[in-house]
Amino acid sequence: MPVSPAPEPRDDPGPDPGPDLEEAEDALLGGGRTFTGGTARSALRHRTFRTVYLGAFASNIGTWMQNVVLGALAYDLTGSGLFVGLVIFAQLGPLLLFSVVGGMLADSIDRKKLLIGLTVEQAVFSVVLALVAFDPSPNKVTLIGVTLLIGVGNALYAPTFSAVLPVLVPRPDLPGAVSLHSAQMNASRVIGPAIGGLLYARFGPSWAFLANAASYAAVIVVLTRVRLPAPPATGSQGLHRLLDGFRAARSDPVVGRCLVTIFMFSLLCLPFITQMPKIAGDNLGLAPKSAAYGLLYAAFGLGAVMGALSIGTVFAGSSKPRLTRIALVNFAALVVIFGLLRSPVPAYPVAICLGASYFAVITSLSTVLQADLDDRVRGKVMALWIMGFGGTVPFGGLGGGVLMDRFGIEPVLFGSAAVALGLAAWLDLRRRVDEPQVAPALAD
Repeated sequence: MPVSPAPEPRDDPGPDPGPDLEEAEDALLGGGRTFTGGTARSALRHRTFRTVYLGAFASNIGTWMQNVVLGALAYDLTGSGLFVGLVIFAQLGPLLLFSVVGGMLADSIDRKKLLIGLTVEQAVFSVVLALVAFDPSPNKVTLIGVTLLIGVGNALYAPTFSAVLPVLVPRPDLPGAVSLHSAQMNASRVIGPAIGGLLYARFGPSWAFLANAASYAAVIVVLTRVRLPAPPATGSQGLHRLLDGFRAARSDPVVGRCLVTIFMFSLLCLPFITQMPKIAGDNLGLAPKSAAYGLLYAAFGLGAVMGALSIGTVFAGSSKPRLTRIALVNFAALVVIFGLLRSPVPAYPVAICLGASYFAVITSLSTVLQADLDDRVRGKVMALWIMGFGGTVPFGGLGGGVLMDRFGIEPVLFGSAAVALGLAAWLDLRRRVDEPQVAPALAD
């Protein structure tokens, strides 16, 4: 979709409130500096994006506090890997089942009201989860049920937020916005578990769940202070509206290739993430409950933050289709090296590089997907992305664990590397002149 030169759109649509206070604030913060389009720094100069971004960061820290403590609680209660797996599925499984519905809602109704409502739902059930966990021997069925309700709320929320984020900045600044969003997601995966682990050890699980409930207040406050663009009219109704995301993927080759890649990559290349405790214990001699293992996971998370930020900073002006293929090749090489290591000392720098390559793939691929995506179907297409990115990981981790028990760690990791190399060879995200785009395909 060619972008013709035009004045930069305002962050907040709607009636003109009078003097352009946002431009005045941006000028004050920018100090007359020149911003390069597409960079993280350029995206942050837009007030609405900046406000929503910081609120989401606070909330995601709380979410990862709760996720990690919930898994630890499940293990402490039963010592059963099966029960831990059921709790993880209750957390993440709804992403595979309900994301499409969330995407339909994101492109159909007032996004601000939807986000506030779903944030309140998750906050309320996080409080309920805290009340359940106050019992030293909580009912396990109730624990899974409440976790599932929170997971459903997140599955409906995530596509809506992903649809809102890109329209808060002009298209030239989209790569920087996507890079920052990926970076805060991964930074929260480092900060949240660290805080949650301390709260769990000192005060018990309920206080971590209550802290997460309080973190949702940041999102609610932020959303009440900003105006979000209304979803564009699509003209489709009922089941056709629900299937618009699939139609977009089928009609636009670049969108289709992005979605196929994220499904295959998340399902077949990422078992090492969920099986990190086994790899650390069997190959590196690190006990999963040790501080050394915590540092290994933190090193991986730090690398992921660096990889995500690099797309909107160091590589802001580089070709994202080319970066995606290079990052896939680097990822494959680093997975093989990680699988061959038998000492924890070199594992830390390798984990940093592996995390950086992993999220360089995710961020550059997401940038390509969203760059030319029509706003009328953005929520529904991003729902498919979230299904692939989050919903398939538990299944890949479960299958990877079974294969590791049967054949060993190295064959599984080498297989993941082979899939990544295959994707790098197959994946061509350059848009050819004769290829249709999603906007014309759905404009009828």
